[in-house]
Amino acid sequence: MRQPEVLTDLDAASTRTSVMKKLPEVTLVFWIMKIAATTLGETAGDLFAQTLRLGYFLTTIALFLIFVVTLVVQLRSSHYNPFFYWTVILSTSMAGTTTSDFMNRDASSKYLSGSATSLGWGPQGLGLGYPVGAAILISILLVIFALWKLSGMTFQIRDIVTFRGEALFWSAILVSNTLGTSMGDFLSDSSGLGYAGGALLVTAALAVLVALMKAPAVPNVLLFWIGFVLTRPLGATAGDLLTKPVGKGGMNLGTAGSSAVLLAVLLGLMAHAQVRERRAAAEYVTEREPVTRRAG
Repeated sequence: MRQPEVLTDLDAASTRTSVMKKLPEVTLVFWIMKIAATTLGETAGDLFAQTLRLGYFLTTIALFLIFVVTLVVQLRSSHYNPFFYWTVILSTSMAGTTTSDFMNRDASSKYLSGSATSLGWGPQGLGLGYPVGAAILISILLVIFALWKLSGMTFQIRDIVTFRGEALFWSAILVSNTLGTSMGDFLSDSSGLGYAGGALLVTAALAVLVALMKAPAVPNVLLFWIGFVLTRPLGATAGDLLTKPVGKGGMNLGTAGSSAVLLAVLLGLMAHAQVRERRAAAEYVTEREPVTRRAG
């Protein structure tokens, strides 16, 4: 006679886990949305900093503040909300774009759009260069992962439900997106591969990661984080391919038009994800009703 109660307790624990879930499941749709968000982050970051001539300094400050606001909303949410989550991903991508540019570039005419001769107010770049900038960002990311490891908390994003776990997760996301931007810009501007060549190289690297998923010796958590970093340079090179002049190897679609189209795509995917979450929650409640009645 006690068996239904045992089942009810287990179901209740599962329900609490479902309600507490703060981050999405990693599926094919997840990666499609990640690439769309990071590509939009590249085009939107360039839109504000270069096309609108606000400059890397002011734009980085403004976008970092937006990141903080979106992160607070995400952290205060009691469960996974696709709009909250992907808005933070987008804000880290935009902030990562201009932060990387500010670290690595010097706002020389090479990086200015149209007839612009200068950018915004304040210092417009530290001029560290891509190798030095990447080394700094990799070091910061490794420190974050070391602190994460020492904390004893899981690296599996589906199991992250605590404030401290999310804080570490989003710190890693911000730095990884900034690092990915540096990698993408290096491939596009300095490697000689060009925008299309850089995008193809990163795509090939991601294909290797997919193949390694079947190798039991390679942890999927490691593959996830490598893939998360690599999808950012894919977005960076794809964004440059869409917006840069034809003479530089781009399609010259412009930052404003490209950003508008990418934003529409991302919003559509976010709405689709929101509908799926609500449908899954409703189905779960419906499936639990017989168990609840039996327990009562």
